[in-house]
Amino acid sequence: MTCSYDAVILGAGIVGAACALECASAGMRVAVIERDRVGSGATGAGMGHVVVMDDSAAQFALTQYSQALWNDLAQELPAAVEYLRCGTIWVAADDEEMAEVRRKHASYSARGLAVEVLDSQALAEAEPNLVRPLAGGLRVDSDAVLHPPRAADYFLEKANRQTAGMDLLIGRSAVHAGNGRVALEDGSKICAPIIVNATGAFAAALAPGIAIRKRKGHVIVTERCPGFVSHQLVELGYLKSANSATGDSVAFNVQPRITGQLLIGSSRQFDVEDDGIDMEIVDAMMQRAMLYMPGIASLTTQHIRCGFRAATRDKLPLIGPTDDPTMFLATGHEGLGITTSLATARLLVDHVLGRPSAISIGPYLPSRMTE
Repeated sequence: MTCSYDAVILGAGIVGAACALECASAGMRVAVIERDRVGSGATGAGMGHVVVMDDSAAQFALTQYSQALWNDLAQELPAAVEYLRCGTIWVAADDEEMAEVRRKHASYSARGLAVEVLDSQALAEAEPNLVRPLAGGLRVDSDAVLHPPRAADYFLEKANRQTAGMDLLIGRSAVHAGNGRVALEDGSKICAPIIVNATGAFAAALAPGIAIRKRKGHVIVTERCPGFVSHQLVELGYLKSANSATGDSVAFNVQPRITGQLLIGSSRQFDVEDDGIDMEIVDAMMQRAMLYMPGIASLTTQHIRCGFRAATRDKLPLIGPTDDPTMFLATGHEGLGITTSLATARLLVDHVLGRPSAISIGPYLPSRMTE
């Protein structure tokens, strides 16, 4: 079978779209296969937070690198992407969480990130709609927010403008992939020496045995209320929620958008297969948000989104080759797929082409899960 493409990307979420752009920018002829629509799945249900995280040195390296790539791209992003460098405030409710503020301040500062500790008064001045008194917080000015599906759209449009071009196959489901071939549900086949599985929480269907778990999440979108929130606000208790490996959890996480709407999160549920909205979880999210911002109760909910994230046991994505020399993974990003999409794509294509990388791909290689 003659190969019509240099690379086939499975999945047109933010990670798959970034991989398509990186491949096309390297001169590859690319096809992207998407069973639903661009930016569906976790991308469509995400908050779009471009954030540096420090749960581990590897997580910090990947998120900081990817944020730098987003910063480089920011000036060319169309207005529809709604890129806003609003910064993040990690909110501390008590003295114990202020100790975590100081730890994060030391950690970020040591790695060259500009951060500021806010006391109770400074936090209240920065975000007047927060309940008072709270202990304080940590402001990280480099963080940003954006509209994830529109960013994915832009990546694919830009990939299509590259000299090599790109074909987008929407509404086409891959049922098997490997050995340089992708079999589609309609019986057709596509051949390429590079196949990238970027199907997120559903990656195991095309790569049985990979170590990811589906983790469901919800986001509430409110009416427009410009100025109600100025920063991405995240309670430091969110870290406990995000790190929990069992059970359902919610945490205060509110994002401002250029439109004036608020996005309210967050929830995490393991081992749930139902893809519908869980109103008990949504109610718990709203109750949690109102503990920190009582005024949120007055805002009308316009719609609710939910989707499945792909989680790994060490909270790092799977980026790189598999035992099949034609198959590569770009999945397992859990709640950081928007942030790390650009770095994932760059590291993957650097590896494929043997180019030097700004950071090592080593901590993210899929082989670590079988060692």
